[in-house]
Amino acid sequence: MRIVSLLPSATETVCALGARDALVGRSHECDFPAGVASLPVVSSPRLDPRAPGRAIHDRIEELVTRGLSIYELDAARLRELAPDVIVTQTLCEVCAATPADLETALGSWIGHAPAIVSLAPLSLDDVLEDVTRIGSAIGRAEEGAALGARLRASIESLSALGRSAAARPRVAALEWLDPLIAGGNWMPELIERAGGVPLFGKAGQHSPRITWEELEAARPDVVVVVPCGFDLDQACAEVDRTPRLEQFLCRVFDGNQYFNRPGPRIVESLALLLNAVHPELYPGKGVS
Repeated sequence: MRIVSLLPSATETVCALGARDALVGRSHECDFPAGVASLPVVSSPRLDPRAPGRAIHDRIEELVTRGLSIYELDAARLRELAPDVIVTQTLCEVCAATPADLETALGSWIGHAPAIVSLAPLSLDDVLEDVTRIGSAIGRAEEGAALGARLRASIESLSALGRSAAARPRVAALEWLDPLIAGGNWMPELIERAGGVPLFGKAGQHSPRITWEELEAARPDVVVVVPCGFDLDQACAEVDRTPRLEQFLCRVFDGNQYFNRPGPRIVESLALLLNAVHPELYPGKGVS
């Protein structure tokens, strides 16, 4: 079995299933667990991922308007690696290479065509079910079922703590600051399980754009800042560029490694959120 992963969460899942040795290629964003950085890279972005949020947003809009993908795939390297399975996604054209990108890259494929596993998680259940889907696709169905069960048990244990809270703070999750985009998909579910009330976004639906006026009128008790694709340093820099956030109690996280990465560490994301919303119930998880 030879596997190429074009999605960081899928790379984490493959490794968690004990199939690290089967990985032969990765996306430029796959960076966890330790050691995967040594794998050949088969994708690259058409934008600067270290740029300020507004610059990234404007560049994405330019590329989409021109009908271009956000990412480029190295078709020659993919053919050279000869994968049996390629894992990608259809959830978001900004998050990773899509099947359309693959179709272009593999247009001149010679030899056997790989199986393409395309993930599109919108809810927390989808995230967990994708663990079993990947397990089945790479010949590790039993391991996938077992890992999925362990993750569900951990999530339920943390959720019980959230449900035990005497109060339920109103929480606004922001996955982009310029423009403002609230956390959707599985984020509202995580907030509810952490004992909070999600103010924007609906479980199982894409992340909505909101206005500053809407955010201010909602008067959240906590604002969770998790810019998609940004590490903690980048997220803090975005907050520093956004003085309008000073009126709120903000908790800033590495959205790239946790909340916006729908893989096994979704459990750690819930733990971080539980600490942000109810530190009296779940102390010890650092926030900034």
